[in-house]
Amino acid sequence: MTGVRPVPATSVTTWDHEADVVIAGYGVAGAAAAVEAAGAGADVLVLERAGAWGGAAALAGGFIYMGGGTGLQKACGFHDSAENMAAFLAAAMGPGADRARIADYCEGSVAHFEWLVACGVPFKPEFFGEPGWEPLGDQGLMYSGGEDAYPFNTVAEPAPRGHVPQMQNKKQGQASAGFMLMKPLVQKATDLGVRALYDVRVQSLVVESDGRVTGITTRQYGTEVTIRARRGVVLGTGSFAYNESMMDRFTPRIAGRPVSAVEQHDGQGIRMAQALGADLAHVDATEVAFLVDPQQLVRGVLVNSRGQRYVAEDTYPGRAGQLTLYHQEDTAYLILDGDAQDEAVASQTPKLILRKPKWVCETVAELEAEIGLPFGSLQDTVARYNAAAAHGEDPLLHKKARWLRPIGSPVGALDLRHATGGFPLGGLRTNLDAQVLHVSGEPIPGLYAAGRCTAGLAAWGYASGISLGDGSFYGRRAGRSAARG
Repeated sequence: MTGVRPVPATSVTTWDHEADVVIAGYGVAGAAAAVEAAGAGADVLVLERAGAWGGAAALAGGFIYMGGGTGLQKACGFHDSAENMAAFLAAAMGPGADRARIADYCEGSVAHFEWLVACGVPFKPEFFGEPGWEPLGDQGLMYSGGEDAYPFNTVAEPAPRGHVPQMQNKKQGQASAGFMLMKPLVQKATDLGVRALYDVRVQSLVVESDGRVTGITTRQYGTEVTIRARRGVVLGTGSFAYNESMMDRFTPRIAGRPVSAVEQHDGQGIRMAQALGADLAHVDATEVAFLVDPQQLVRGVLVNSRGQRYVAEDTYPGRAGQLTLYHQEDTAYLILDGDAQDEAVASQTPKLILRKPKWVCETVAELEAEIGLPFGSLQDTVARYNAAAAHGEDPLLHKKARWLRPIGSPVGALDLRHATGGFPLGGLRTNLDAQVLHVSGEPIPGLYAAGRCTAGLAAWGYASGISLGDGSFYGRRAGRSAARG
């Protein structure tokens, strides 16, 4: 925490800029906050550290996790309800997930979808049903959290909730549907009169003698710039994925391997709030990306260093990655036969992380020896898997029948040791009005936050689209709350 201290308002002699609501960060949380605050009649100024708006959101695959019966779900022929969505999230977001926040988000999810559409975010009413990191084309709806996989399909009726903004002429790995989320939101904010300053690095919060936050000190091009907030400050500054000391302290297992984050995610907003006594939540929790193509994962047999299966291969890849990193010593091997590998290569899905087998043999026994697994372990696992697959069921891990097929010859293995990375899920503790909470449990007056600098819906679980979903949802709350002052 060295070097981050609140600045007494009495020490600020002049203000370089003023606004009713000052927002730090022009990612999805900041953009949503700006639209709502300006829509409520506030004069809004957004501060962005980079040279343009967008943040991590503009680079993301673009999933926005929404449900409960959105217009897009209905148009694609799926039934859902707030209660059904909440049942899934309560199971999928991990131990310690905030049930009240989940219920709040699910109850407002349909209205949030309609708000995004009203802001100009486009969604094509077409479902993409293949495993993958994102749709191959411009389809608007996809399973993005393993809702149709065990055990989640036993606690809630499966429904796809990955809403993807439409982006025509998309080039895989080059252009992102996240851009098509951000562009309309920023345009809407601009139309409402929102101003923005770029290349601004926030430093400290300015506080009155009674503890109320009334501004921010920043640096722009090497010069200190002071900015007054007449009603409130909103933090939308992202996670601490690129803060080495915070990662080493809170999430050492993924330190040095950030995924789905940008360099501006340095934890500065979190540290600024902590300097005022702000509380934290879930800072040890992480999302874990598993760097293997889902088309390969669903067709294979995933085993650990003992040659044993430990998770159904058709589950959400992030769940498989988390279990691999934290429960299997970051060691895994994916067993595929030649037909399965050929099918994965030929599949009509984005091939962003398609891997080649490291070992290829004629028999499982030979492959077991080549990998260096305990004698008989992989042979037993594959024999049991093949016997179950022949009957179209997986009594051990409940992989869906669609992906069950006996492993044949030749057989290979992908080396998935240390094939994980991720980003932290924890951050500032906030209430449902997006007020930042002091360690005492009371709101810090004048300070609001949303997005990955906060502890949102996810604890020790995740589904693709949760960050953009709760970032935009509670960004809106933050903007409205700050506008009220």
